[in-house]
Amino acid sequence: MTFLRKPRSRTAAFLPLSLLFLKILQPGHSHLYSNRYAGDKVIRLIPSTEEEANALKKMYHQLKVDLWQPSSIFHVSKGAVTDVHIPKNGSQVLLAFLQEANIQYKILIEDLQKTLEKASSLRTQRNRRYISGYNYEVYHSLAEIQNWMHHLNKTHSGLIHVFSIGKSYEGRSLFVLKLGRRSRTYKRAVWIDCGIHAREWIGPAFCQWFVKEALLTYRSDPIMRKMLNHLYFYIMPVFNVDGYHFSWTSDRFWRKTRSRNSRFRCRGVDANRNWKVKWCDEGASMHPCDDTYCGPFPESEPEVKAVATFLRKHRKHIRAYLSFHAYAQMLLYPYSYKYATIPNFSCVESAAYKAVNALRSVYGVQYRYGPASSTLYVSSGSSMDWAYKNGIPYTFAFELRDTGHFGFLLPEMLIKPTCTETMLAVKNITIHLLKECP
Repeated sequence: MTFLRKPRSRTAAFLPLSLLFLKILQPGHSHLYSNRYAGDKVIRLIPSTEEEANALKKMYHQLKVDLWQPSSIFHVSKGAVTDVHIPKNGSQVLLAFLQEANIQYKILIEDLQKTLEKASSLRTQRNRRYISGYNYEVYHSLAEIQNWMHHLNKTHSGLIHVFSIGKSYEGRSLFVLKLGRRSRTYKRAVWIDCGIHAREWIGPAFCQWFVKEALLTYRSDPIMRKMLNHLYFYIMPVFNVDGYHFSWTSDRFWRKTRSRNSRFRCRGVDANRNWKVKWCDEGASMHPCDDTYCGPFPESEPEVKAVATFLRKHRKHIRAYLSFHAYAQMLLYPYSYKYATIPNFSCVESAAYKAVNALRSVYGVQYRYGPASSTLYVSSGSSMDWAYKNGIPYTFAFELRDTGHFGFLLPEMLIKPTCTETMLAVKNITIHLLKECP
């Protein structure tokens, strides 16, 4: 039945350029990330005593592991879950050590390369099916996300305005999408950012989903209409553009920015430890090779500086700050840098409680909520604390799905359920702020 086969050249002509690149970049076989994760494992363990925790810290340090949970060796402690990505050559050493020390463990991912390749071949199949429109149920490269923003800017100019707030370390534009019904009267605003940490791909997927839902349901859903009529939303789908691009091309598990350090070969700063609020204190590292490196000084990263400058300039009308991360299934609010109660605790706490209940109502997914310091761990120099300290009264950080079964490799089939439930939580917070909070 040869007539079903399209000529190759014509198929290529119909493919958007970004998809062609994607097919070259993501072939779904062993060239993916140069096969660098072959035999790597992800292991979960929970130290039952402080001695075990200390022994693990030493071991992690020696083996130069990639910690998935918590973000820093500093937080490895008795009873705390640690998920660790360990290279092939280190995994035998670690497993032998765990067996000898009688520390309970579970292998979450047996072979990281195979898991990545499986996801990649599924993506290639799914992308082929969606050549005509934009598919919100797959992960998109930076180029695709930026093209999507410009496309919406042209096609939905009544509700959307895209602008740049600066340039990244590697010279990429930092685009923000302003969403809301244009108004001559004063309007309050909500800031939403995703992808501050490069490897947390579900974040940017949610930012895109939020925009899609707003455009699709603005006419039919009275809550969405109220949100867009009364508020502006400033949405930054990819905060850490250099890191995100690098996580697509070179290292899927890259977290930091890509800035260079004059004295060390290690690159990048943790963009969520680089803010001027108790900077480089507990939960941040002064060493450039660490994943939680706070940077040489606050706002050293052009991405952080650009967002901080924008938020400072608009702080009078930005009432809420929402940042999307992964993974842990938590809804966090300040403080992150200390154990203390925020002055407007009752309003923030009740917004979080309602949001988590709304989220659970869809698929029964449980989120923990509370102050970041006691719910997750103490960390200084975070964007959420900075926004709160700089006069934005309602600041939240979401840790999206899951709790470690897939970790950073959340499959694309879970994008839709994750975004659907998170959407309810965000709408809930927004309406709560409009109605009940001063």
